[in-house]
Formats: sequence, C-alpha cells, structure tokens
Amino acid sequence: MTYTAVITGGNQGIGADLAQALLDRGYDVVCISRRAPDVSHPKLHAYQADLLDADAVTATARDIAERHDVTHLVHNAGLIWPNLLEDAEPSDITGLAQLHLGSALTLMKAFLPKMKELGFGRVMFNGSRAALGAPTRTAYGATKAGMIGMARTWALELAPHGITVNVVAPGPILTDNFWGIIEKDSPQQEALAQRIPVGRIGEVGDVTRAFLFFCDPENSFVTGQTLYVCGGASVGSLQI
Repeated sequence: MTYTAVITGGNQGIGADLAQALLDRGYDVVCISRRAPDVSHPKLHAYQADLLDADAVTATARDIAERHDVTHLVHNAGLIWPNLLEDAEPSDITGLAQLHLGSALTLMKAFLPKMKELGFGRVMFNGSRAALGAPTRTAYGATKAGMIGMARTWALELAPHGITVNVVAPGPILTDNFWGIIEKDSPQQEALAQRIPVGRIGEVGDVTRAFLFFCDPENSFVTGQTLYVCGGASVGSLQI
C-alpha cells in the first residue's frame, strides 16, 4: 500500500517537521495551511485554506478527497488565543472549536470512505497538556480537551475498519506559538525549563517522533489514546 498523509498546519513548526519525516519515509504528504510551505518536494502537495472558515475547509476537503487516496490524517493546526477569564468571550470558544474540532470533522468525513474501502487509516490530533488546565486557556484548553473526547469516540466507531485514532498532547515546545507567549531565550523561558521534570523545554522533534509511532501501519493495536509529550509536566502542576 502507498500512504498519503494530510497534515493541517504542515507548513511550519511541528507540522513541517513531521511532513519532512514522512516524505523521507516515502509518503505522499498533503499540507493544508494558510501559507504555502517554504520547501518543495515531488511528493509534497500544498493546499491553502483558513481552517477557521468552515466553507473553505469543506471545499478543500472535497478537492483533496477527489485527488488523493488519503490514508493518514494529522490534525496539527492550532491557535492559542490566550486571555484571562475576565477577557474571554464565547466567540473565542466557537472560533477555536471550528479550528480544532469542526475542521477535523469535515476533513475526516471527506477521507473516511476511502479509508473504509482500504480497511486502513491512521488519524491523529495534536492536542495539548493544556487540556488538563492552564491559566489564560479558557477556549484553548476546552477545545483541546474536546479533541480527546472526539478521538476516543472515533476510535470506537472506526476500529472495526482498521482505522486507529490517537492524540499527541505536547507540553511546552519551542515553536512560534510558544514564543508568542514567552519571549525567546528570556529568563521566563529558562525558569520554565527548570520547572519541567526533565529539565528542559521540548523541541519539535520530540513531538514528531510521537506522531511517527501512531503513523506506523504496524501499530494497529493502539487506539483511543492520548500520549503526553511534555517532559513529565502532565504528572503534576506546571504554571506556564
């Protein structure tokens, strides 16, 4: 079987690193992002879409399903939109629910017929340790927690079809999203690293390796699980 992986937000950070790792393994990779990837590859196919726009997601999902036999879906794209409770709005929740949950549902519904036909599929969410709770994360934590519930539900429904569904939940990872909250190489960043049990902040490669485990066609007996890639931060409390 040849494998085609759709990665949302595959143009930068964790998504780009995973895309390259899968390309190196011979996969076709379909990237959905607002901005085209900075790299090119014969097996890399780029689609530009804003996943906050439900209509744009529907059109893109239909186009990809017509052009590609998708075997893997990695819903990696995400935004944080941090604010304290006093400043949070219901629109924050509806917006991030569309991005983190609604767009995944639309994409999966488009790719599911082919996965069922093949009797094979690997579906993954990029969740977050913030699903366990974190200050300023009302909408983000709620929708990332929603990923876990949705993944467990899909895992039960799709297991008879050879489709596994799992969540990788990173803790603090050195990406643009992280540096959008904590200044790069600042004393705050260093202090956070010291509070993480393993003594450092994660790198994109740490998360990529977790996704590669769930991507593996040989891993057919692990589904409905959430793997925290957080240096031990999910074991106890950690204030970011």
